[in-house]
Amino acid sequence: MLRKILTVVIAVAFSLNAKAQYEPYHGDGIDDYLRFVPIASAYIMKAAGVESGSSWKRLLVNTATSFAIDAAVTYGLKYSIKTTRPDGTDRHSFPSGHTSFAFFGAAVLDKEFRHVSPWISVGGYAVAAFVAVDRVCRNRHYWGDVAAGAAIGWLSVQAGYWLGDKITGWGKNVDVAVCPLGVNVVWRL
Repeated sequence: MLRKILTVVIAVAFSLNAKAQYEPYHGDGIDDYLRFVPIASAYIMKAAGVESGSSWKRLLVNTATSFAIDAAVTYGLKYSIKTTRPDGTDRHSFPSGHTSFAFFGAAVLDKEFRHVSPWISVGGYAVAAFVAVDRVCRNRHYWGDVAAGAAIGWLSVQAGYWLGDKITGWGKNVDVAVCPLGVNVVWRL
């Protein structure tokens, strides 16, 4: 069933008019907001009491670590490679930051809630794929930019969860507190 859904999503993505890459700037739109949906869904579901794969402490530490990796790699490449966008507005096309963040959120959603239902993962990746396709259709990125962004987002979560768990020892020696001034993380030695 999952293979059929993925086949349909890929067919739709590739059947879009590829000429959109060469049309004038379309401006930003719904993708500016949809990129936040997967990660927001993970935290909203956790707050609503849906059983996730991690405690609050582990979720906060691992997503913060994953986000740091995602942002460092994405913006490090974006400002060092300097590829011109299809619409010519600037030289920060590669990789797609919107797509990277959307797939980062989808991968966190998948890691935390796949055991509840595989449809949660499918929904998160579908939103992320829509963001990627919309970035190309809006003439903001080439297909290679969004493919690289998707890979960076997904891989950053894999690395972030591994590194976060190694640093914290599966959360046994870390305390995380959210207060009005920010998030405090305390490591007990």
